[in-house]
This record gives sequence, structure tokens and C-alpha cells, in this order.
Amino acid sequence: MIKLNAKRFHSINFILWVYFLVFAVFILLLTWVFQMALLRVFYSREAEYDLDSIGIQVSERMRYFMKAEAAFSGSANGAESVASEIDLYIDAIQSEHPEVKIFIFDGEGTLLYPNSGDQASPPQEAPNKETLKNVLECEQTERGDVRVRLSDDYYAYAARLDGGDTDSAATDSARYLYISYSMQLANSAFGTMQWELILISVIVIFLALFISALLSSRLTKPLHRITQAAQRMAKGDFTVNFKGEYAYAEIDALAETLDYAKEEIGKSDELQREVLANVTHDLKTPLTMIKAYASMIQEISGTDPAKREKHTQVIIDESDRLTALINDVLNLSKIRSGMDTLKVREFDLSEVVETVLERFGYLTETQGYVIERRIDAGLCTEADIEKVEQVVYNLIGNAVSYTGEDKKITVALYAEGEKIRFTVTDTGKGIAPEERETIWDRYYRSTDTHKRPVKGTGLGLSIVKTILVKHGFAYGVESEVGHGSIFWVQFPLTERAN
Repeated sequence: MIKLNAKRFHSINFILWVYFLVFAVFILLLTWVFQMALLRVFYSREAEYDLDSIGIQVSERMRYFMKAEAAFSGSANGAESVASEIDLYIDAIQSEHPEVKIFIFDGEGTLLYPNSGDQASPPQEAPNKETLKNVLECEQTERGDVRVRLSDDYYAYAARLDGGDTDSAATDSARYLYISYSMQLANSAFGTMQWELILISVIVIFLALFISALLSSRLTKPLHRITQAAQRMAKGDFTVNFKGEYAYAEIDALAETLDYAKEEIGKSDELQREVLANVTHDLKTPLTMIKAYASMIQEISGTDPAKREKHTQVIIDESDRLTALINDVLNLSKIRSGMDTLKVREFDLSEVVETVLERFGYLTETQGYVIERRIDAGLCTEADIEKVEQVVYNLIGNAVSYTGEDKKITVALYAEGEKIRFTVTDTGKGIAPEERETIWDRYYRSTDTHKRPVKGTGLGLSIVKTILVKHGFAYGVESEVGHGSIFWVQFPLTERAN
């Protein structure tokens, strides 16, 4: 089992726990900032705006009443009527705005309105003379009024109602409006909200931890199952099954991929055993033949020139077979390892195919094979000419080995748009659909019996695949059981030679 470095790797449970916790804290911080800071600032500005609006409205109304009071100064009934209207108006404003308290003072700081009936005991909310004086001494606006913040719980608005300046504040005729705006209710609401946010924060953090633990458990459970199956597969058990009923599409896709990898690895393992058996057989047979015929020369045909020549030819043929096998194995290894680099250049592919076909001429002369040619002249491509020649030779040799009783093979080369298509067609028994991918594997043998007049090692199609993949050329096979096969390759078309 692979041990992960604890300093560099963390479990999904821990990562999800941290991410959910960080996200929850971030959301809570935003909530605190908006609810406790920005909302308080917003509400304070709204309170200032409301107080200014109420102050301007009341001051203008009170100035009207002050003029009416002055007009009725000689009439007791008239003055009493104005005073009654002032009290009613103040009560109406305070009823409409419960957070507001309105007071009117004379120049001596004596409360005139609302009339409590006992000047010695003014209302509890009424400011004392010192507070009134301090407010009036604050910087006035262009309208001649003042709005100040006395504390976190109160704002104050003050204005002189009879005109003039504050220097005449001691005169008996001076009248002053004082409005207090209480923030106690809002501050109480903010305090309640703060405790609610604390409670919500605790609940949210707890839910974040619970949900992250639940989610990580649901996520890691199938991953743990897949990991255990992968460990069994790593030990050689290819009966494991990664598929299951997973809640996540990504994990289901991972399971399908691992199942596919398991099948491919299983095929590779089986192929390795087959390769070992085939290599052992291919090496053992010629060695046995060489040893047997060498002994026959030594013991039987040493003095008979005709038999000696026949036996030595067998030894030479088997030695050639061993050499071909070793060369193919080395070539395949070099190509796949990247040691055998491609030497790409432009050449006439039509000439290369014609040259390779000449090497199979002895089959038509001695064994009755029919090789039909459909080759367009002057088709040029860019590739490694030696590797392409090997591809053409191996595909034609494969067709010779597997063609039907009529011994007919068709080789075609023609332009197809911006590509050159090379095809080799045989009339053999065809290839079953399930075998069309595996025929390109090393040492693959069809389940059907076949003749092999061309010396081969079983590596031909594997070498073709490796070369074409290295070039990046498209290739494939089209086959129908009982109707032969068509192997094809697409080469890039550079130009047509003159």
C-alpha cells in the first residue's frame, strides 16, 4: 500500500471540513458586516434625515403659532386658544413619530410647551438648561438650526423660532424649539439582532461541520471501495468489479474506466504469457532442427554430398528464421522505445509499393498466387521510407499467409482527396469482430488455421501498428467472416510526381 506524506496530503474529509468551515465563516462575516455595521450606519443616516425633516416642519409651524400668539397677546382667550393648538400639534407629531419628543423653551430656559402644569417638574425627556445651551452653541446650518448627536441613544435638533441671533437668548421674547430623537428602540433591536447572529453563527458552523462530514463520508465511501478493488487488481486479481450504484457521475465514470483498464491489463497479462510461449516455441523449433540436422550430417550424411547439402540447407534456413525473429524483436523494441528515430523525407510511394511487390514475385511463379495490382503512378508522401517499406511488406505478407484457396491478393494505391489510401485485400476466412483490435497485438494468432508460405515471426502486424502510430497515420481493417479482409493505411499526399 502506498503511504502518503502527511505533510503534503490530506484526506477528503479534512479538506471538505476546512472548505465548508471557511465558507461558513466567510458568509457569517459578510452577514455581520452588513447587519451590524452597514445597517447601523444606514439607520443612523435615516434617523438624521427624519430628524431634519421633522425639525424643519415643526419649526415652520411653530413660527406660525408664535406670530399668532403675538397677535393675540392682548386677548387672554386668544392666547389660550393658540397655546391649546400648540399642545395639540405637538401631541399629533409625537403620536405620528413615537421616537420624537418636542419641547419649546423661552430665553430663560423655562419649558413652555408641552405644558406639564408643573414647571418645577418638567417631563423626564426634557433637556436641562445646560444641555439646551450646549446644543444651541453648536454650529448652525444656513437655516439657523442645529442637529447634533448627544449619545448613541439620542440625537437633538434645536432652532430659534422668533428670528434674531443667539446673543439675545436672554431676552424674554426669545423662543427655542428642541426636539430629541431616541435611538433606544433601534439600539435595542441591534442588540437583539447581535445575539441572534451569535446563535445563527453557532448553528451555521455546526451545520457546516455536520454537512461536510456527511458529504465526505458519502464521497469517500465509494472511493474507498474502488481503492480496495484497485489494490486487489494490483496483486493480480482480475476478477474484481469496480462498477456499482454510485451517486456521482464522476465516480461512476472512474469505475467504468478502471473496469476497462482491468480488462486491458488482463488481456496484456494473457498476451505476455502467450508471447512467452510463442517466443519459446519459435526459438526452440529452429534450434531443435539445427541440432538434429547437424547430428545427421555428423553421423549419416557427412560423406554423401547430396544429403549433406540438403541437411545444411535446412540448418541455413532455420538460422535465417532465428535471425529474422531476433531482428523483428529488436526492431519492435527500438521503435517502441523511441531509440529508432524517424528519418522523414519526401519520396514516391508508388515506386516503393511496386518495389516491394517484386519481392513477392516468386510466389506467383512457383506457388500459383495471383497478386492483382491497382497502383496509381507518381503518388508522393512524406515519411520514413524504410519504415513505410516495412509496413507495405508486412501487410502484403500477412495477406499471403491468410488468403483463401484461390490464392488471390489485391494491392491498391490511389489518391483520396489530400490523402493516399493503400489497401491490401485477401480472400480468406475474414476476422471476427471481437478479434479486429487484437490482431495488432504481438504474437497474435487467429483461431483459424492458415498456411504461411512467407517466413514470419508473428510480429508483422504489431510492427505495422507501432510504425504507423509513431508517424501518426490512420490505419485499420475491414473484414467480414467468410469474405476476406481489407487492411488499409492513409498516407499524406504531398504532390504527384511527373
